[in-house]
Amino acid sequence: MKKQIHMVLTVLLLLTGCAGKVSKLGIENGQLAQCPASPNCVNSQAKDKKHFIEPIQISGTPSEARNHILKILKEFNRSKIITAEDNYIRAKFFSKIFKFVDDVEFYFPDTKSTKTTIHVRSAARAGYWDFGVNRKRIEQIRNRLKSMQ
Repeated sequence: MKKQIHMVLTVLLLLTGCAGKVSKLGIENGQLAQCPASPNCVNSQAKDKKHFIEPIQISGTPSEARNHILKILKEFNRSKIITAEDNYIRAKFFSKIFKFVDDVEFYFPDTKSTKTTIHVRSAARAGYWDFGVNRKRIEQIRNRLKSMQ
């Protein structure tokens, strides 16, 4: 029994001891920040398969896409919109139990097309694995956007 308690406390210490810090976020030269080597991040501008996720494509202008994304983000529990600019949105998501923070970004490059490409990045601030949470979240947002069209 003592061994189990010790193991649980060690795991909790490791998990909660990794509060995480905000990495450099935002857009630089038309690019979102690249993912770290750990598998707890996805990015539609990533060069490697492990981190790559398809950008979101929708009909309409970047402004319309931005408004849809803001509406969707407000529907999520445990999320907070941090920045909402014309071509960029950043939000934080908090895990239910340990309150780990994931940073989620959306970039709307200028387009003259009737379709808008939304580049996305979603990454855990702490830890090594995210058990696919960031990828699943982006896919949920993609599906909600599709249902709005």
